[in-house]
Amino acid sequence: METYENAIELNGVCKSYPNFRLEEVSFNVPKGCVMGFIGQNGAGKTTTLRSILHTTNIDRGEIRIFGQDHIRNELEIKKRIAVVFDEIPFHGNLTAQDMNIIFSGIYPEWNSVTYYEYVKFFELPQKLKISSYSKGMKMKLQIACALSHNAELLILDEPTAGLDPVVRDEVLQAFMRYMEDGERSILMSSHITSDLDKIADMVTFIDCGEIMLSERVDTLLDRHGLIKCAPDEFRVLDPEDVVDVRLNRFGAEVLVQDRVKAASAMPNAVIDRVNLEDIMVYYVDKRRKERGLCIQ
Repeated sequence: METYENAIELNGVCKSYPNFRLEEVSFNVPKGCVMGFIGQNGAGKTTTLRSILHTTNIDRGEIRIFGQDHIRNELEIKKRIAVVFDEIPFHGNLTAQDMNIIFSGIYPEWNSVTYYEYVKFFELPQKLKISSYSKGMKMKLQIACALSHNAELLILDEPTAGLDPVVRDEVLQAFMRYMEDGERSILMSSHITSDLDKIADMVTFIDCGEIMLSERVDTLLDRHGLIKCAPDEFRVLDPEDVVDVRLNRFGAEVLVQDRVKAASAMPNAVIDRVNLEDIMVYYVDKRRKERGLCIQ
């Protein structure tokens, strides 16, 4: 098998619809990495994933998977990837046993032993029709199928949306098991950032069709900080370092890009650590203010 540095590479990808546009989307998913793809609903996550999978045609730009062109080498690429969407694509009259028979005839590297290990782990009934499954059971079956044909890349579109915390934890455990050999990669779109806090190595944040940032999660969280202070105190900060300010009756909450630099400017301030949800919410709020969409 050939070597490659990045499982996925997007360079200047654009896609226009009447009321939406992907604008020069560029980011990489390194080999062996779990990349969280975050953004609010309608930000462009699904459009980007469908562009990668070539289920929609891009207007311009370049997409490479395993170092290969995503259109010219589409058939070969799709044998090496697995995809999970938030809606199960399997017919309701089928059973988990039927899925094993069907996929063993589709994928040369389908592993029935692995498949039934996941079916057992997820406690899925083998002979019950899929139409009788709960939403969580349907998602777990889809994931069991995706993880059972030795795929090198897993592409997930909101796989934990609408699932209860116990089911979400089971799903995340399965993804971590999938990543154990260090050779596989995941691109996981989600607006449930707490799930990505647990498993993501890197995060790419998209808003209104534009990439806001793409970097390692630990670097991102270490660098940013949330300052709580009086309404006028934050004005000593470098404006370029301030992401967004929220004023309330108790004072101000300020997200900064460089907590060390902010601490130097405000040595007596309380600077809290942030999570991915804080970063997403404040960056989105900033863009909404810039576009005049916030309530005054």
